[in-house]
Amino acid sequence: MTTKTDVVIVGAGPIGLFQVFELGLQGLSCVVVDALPAAGGQCIELYPDKPIYDIPAVPMCTGRQLVDLLMDQISPFEAPLHLNQTVDSLHRNADGTFALTTSMGLEFECKAVVIAAGAGSFTPVKLRVDGIDKYDGEQMFYRVRDPLAHEGKNIVVLGGGDSAVDWALALADKAASLTLINRTERFRAAENSVEKLMTLRDEGKINVMFGAAKAMSEQDGKLIGVHCVMRDEEKSEVEIALDHLLVFFGLSPKLGPVEDWGLALEKNLVSVNVETFATTIEGVYAVGDINTYPGKKKLILSGFHETALAAGAIKQYLEPDQKQYTQYTTTSTVLQKRLGV
Repeated sequence: MTTKTDVVIVGAGPIGLFQVFELGLQGLSCVVVDALPAAGGQCIELYPDKPIYDIPAVPMCTGRQLVDLLMDQISPFEAPLHLNQTVDSLHRNADGTFALTTSMGLEFECKAVVIAAGAGSFTPVKLRVDGIDKYDGEQMFYRVRDPLAHEGKNIVVLGGGDSAVDWALALADKAASLTLINRTERFRAAENSVEKLMTLRDEGKINVMFGAAKAMSEQDGKLIGVHCVMRDEEKSEVEIALDHLLVFFGLSPKLGPVEDWGLALEKNLVSVNVETFATTIEGVYAVGDINTYPGKKKLILSGFHETALAAGAIKQYLEPDQKQYTQYTTTSTVLQKRLGV
């Protein structure tokens, strides 16, 4: 059965969610498709509890709080979210509409498409240790979904970027013990975070080591330790006991099926017209981190601006004979009715 709607939004990150709002103000219906199991994109996957300071009129919120606020804001428009699946194919019908099919077999017919897929789908860079994959999600984790699950555990953190250092700082007081192992003495994390890490090391609250995990230790079907080669002149080898292993080697972005849609791409990003955020395929638009244009800034607030212009352009594209007026939610009874206020 094919679902018909005005617009299909590919991506349920903050920009994709706000695109729902802007389209709703224009009186356009939409559905959202995302590869992740929950709405929120990178804000939920990478930094749900990390503070964000550059959202207008919101001095500080976490990634999770931002997504919750956006979900509440778009609730009047009742846009269905189809999660844990990708849009695998896009074709133009004879009447100019688009036919889209997802990896779970859902079919949509729409008049326009907005790609808001961030930098594409993200895959964690895996730890190359024989046999370790069987503990993925049980004792080894590439993301921290529930910080409480790690409390009271002997934790080893691998990595030297923001995620590794930030989570080491966040869990240091809650873990039974915590060891962070970076490949070198150079960190890729924010300087002030590294300073805090070293302060906790000097206070004996975190053990910081430099080397690489090469093997694991098991006992009775459990992961009990990692075998590491240290970065010293002797290349000494140590065994570190653990309950949980957190691996933060970064994420590998993949554009995914969008790459095969025939769009003009520049360094794996979608080229757009900055007046409308239209792509080189008529009726297909791109907003947020997945697009590129001169002066592009990969900021959430910039993406919000792009959704407003894209929504207006889509309205004009779908109703070319109708004059479009700028309306304000503070005074427009039409917009207020759509918002349910």
